[in-house]
Amino acid sequence: MSIKVLLVDDHAIIREGLRSLLEKQPEMEVIADTDDGRKSIELVQELLPDIVIMDITMPGLNGIEATRQITTESPDVKVIALSIHSKRRFVADMLSAGATGYILKECLFDELIQAIKTVAAGGRYLSPRITDIVVSDYVKRLSAAADSPFEALTTREREVLQLVAEGKSTKQIALELHVSTKTIEANRRQIMEKLDIHSVAELTKYAVREGLTTLET
Repeated sequence: MSIKVLLVDDHAIIREGLRSLLEKQPEMEVIADTDDGRKSIELVQELLPDIVIMDITMPGLNGIEATRQITTESPDVKVIALSIHSKRRFVADMLSAGATGYILKECLFDELIQAIKTVAAGGRYLSPRITDIVVSDYVKRLSAAADSPFEALTTREREVLQLVAEGKSTKQIALELHVSTKTIEANRRQIMEKLDIHSVAELTKYAVREGLTTLET
């Protein structure tokens, strides 16, 4: 069974070139093409393609918004971005909109074929340069998280925070951790100072947000 492809790009020469190349692939069928983001949404609903090859920059309705509507209304249809843009903002916005692939127009045709096959099989495909951007952004997010107040807590302080959030008294925590109540009181003061939180209720909410505990009993 062939992979049904919809081409969306505001440059006729690109659509014609892609159609010509893809139609030479025995397992692929170009069922339609358009230069309009809004029209692409209508064509998806009408024709139910397996894959949409989506440009980003288009007049009227850009590829990011078109992708968001397509993946929301037709979740079984997969979108692959084919763009000249490699900036982080375009990549992040397109992936957030629901695209499961992102390749650059400078890529070789073989890479597009690989992307289509990978996405059609349920996977994701990113061009190497796009992968570098995504990984770099992820590392930056990790670094930002490492600078958060939570990371400043010691292992013992995190233990105490969890037990406080679970409703344990100072005496119960001291017994469980085999230390004095004064030590636990000092730990709790340090936790509150580091997190700038000054009530048990707020500490509990914070512990839940950080995944240390839940509100379930």
